Amino acid sequence: MAAAVATLTPAVIPPTYHQIVSPTLKIPSDPLKPIPVGLLSCQRDPYLRELSTTVVSCRVSQSAAVPSNGREGKKKKKTAPTPTAPLLEVVLHDTIIFPEGGGQPSDTGLLKSPDGELWDVIEAKRHGGHPVHYVRLKSEQNVDDALKALGPGANITVTLGEEGSKRRLDHTCTHTSQHLLSAVLENKLNIPTLAWATAAYPNPSYVEISRALTTEEIAYVQEEANKLVFEGVSVHVEVEEFDPQVHVYTGTSVGIPADYTGGVRRVVVIDGVDRSACCGTHVPSLHNLQLFILPHTENLSRSTISSVRLYFLSGPRLLTHLGTTHSLLTATSCIMSCGAPLVPERVQQVVDDRKKATKRVEDLEAELAATIASSLVASPRRDGGAIVLHRHRIDDSANPLGFLSAITTAFAAKVEGLEGGAPPFLLVLSSSPSAQSAASTSVVLVFGSDEKKVKEAGDELKVKLNVKGGGKGSRWSGKFTGVWKDTREGASVAGILEGLQLGIGGQTECAAIVEYI
Repeated sequence: MAAAVATLTPAVIPPTYHQIVSPTLKIPSDPLKPIPVGLLSCQRDPYLRELSTTVVSCRVSQSAAVPSNGREGKKKKKTAPTPTAPLLEVVLHDTIIFPEGGGQPSDTGLLKSPDGELWDVIEAKRHGGHPVHYVRLKSEQNVDDALKALGPGANITVTLGEEGSKRRLDHTCTHTSQHLLSAVLENKLNIPTLAWATAAYPNPSYVEISRALTTEEIAYVQEEANKLVFEGVSVHVEVEEFDPQVHVYTGTSVGIPADYTGGVRRVVVIDGVDRSACCGTHVPSLHNLQLFILPHTENLSRSTISSVRLYFLSGPRLLTHLGTTHSLLTATSCIMSCGAPLVPERVQQVVDDRKKATKRVEDLEAELAATIASSLVASPRRDGGAIVLHRHRIDDSANPLGFLSAITTAFAAKVEGLEGGAPPFLLVLSSSPSAQSAASTSVVLVFGSDEKKVKEAGDELKVKLNVKGGGKGSRWSGKFTGVWKDTREGASVAGILEGLQLGIGGQTECAAIVEYI
């Protein structure tokens, strides 16, 4: 069952939230010039959901996908196939769609042109000092019509939409929580934040710090942070003209990007707690924010520095986490037929019983392997005493090859103990599942006293049965795909063994004796 998500937020941003502290700094009023990042409507009022503005420019993107910001790293996951629908780059005079930056992902939203057409904004990015909206055309939308509807000077409406509004609220709560967490870590434990990231919803986000925290320290940081939440400490933004010679400012943020050319320095202030340069969207109060730190850390090791990730949840993510966790706990308690407080005890009991059952199965398999090995040793032999056998089994276990290997180990021990020493031998053991289809996998293991003959048998299995495998020394193993039949595959193995000449002390060769069960 999906968890309900509800977060109380004020309907109107306080008038003291956005403060321009430079007397000469003004918000550009020319509708054909873009407002720089730092003074955008989404940054002045993070709760604004719709805005009327003007198109400054619109062009077809040279790339079919939104350009990378170059920070994905070497371990970037495989991306989806490149879309074929045209992509437009739209610059607006003002916007409520936040462009990716400061560790905060981009918003998504819609542009409504004068003719009533809706255009999907799949992402927004900062180019220098201005946001660029990437609009993906739908299959029924035409590029020429789009360029006309979104041409320079067109009056349009920007809206986040329902999903975009949820995304904005999540990112805003997470970003402010990161500032709060980083401030408490630095102020109380003298631990600076090296980096941070917003994970995909509803996963926990993290701050990267220089060392691990004890359980007691995590509890202390969480308590101190939530004291400020319960007090409802105010948050506001101060904006001033930006000195291009200074890109690093004091505070818990990681600084201002070197490629920023907007001419505005924006500082997010948690009253009496923290001041950090930041371009992201933030709640106007810590009230109702709530912060939960996951009681574990993840160690990272790089060539230049070792660090630790501390994961946290807040706002909609915390509510979703609580709802999901409660649902999982309730479902587990029903399965275990116990109340929620007894779930850990019952689960531990199941784990212990599983370990005992696994140990019992392993003991029985070892006993069965020894019994089968004894029957192989006692099998009729050709003149000269050589043991040449094929034995096929039906086995639905998770590791049938492991059981065949156990048989060969027990067999080797038994033939070594025979009076007069171990005779020459060549065994082919195979195993198939009880229900077979064209996609079924059977395993084959070759074991012998003559490494050369083992290799020859493996090579023949590859050629005649298309078995995929290999080996070294006295063992060779492989997999056969398809339905294994004794009258077909079994007969082929028998033919392979009969075709191999197994010498006995340089004396007479022997033919194969083949067994099936």
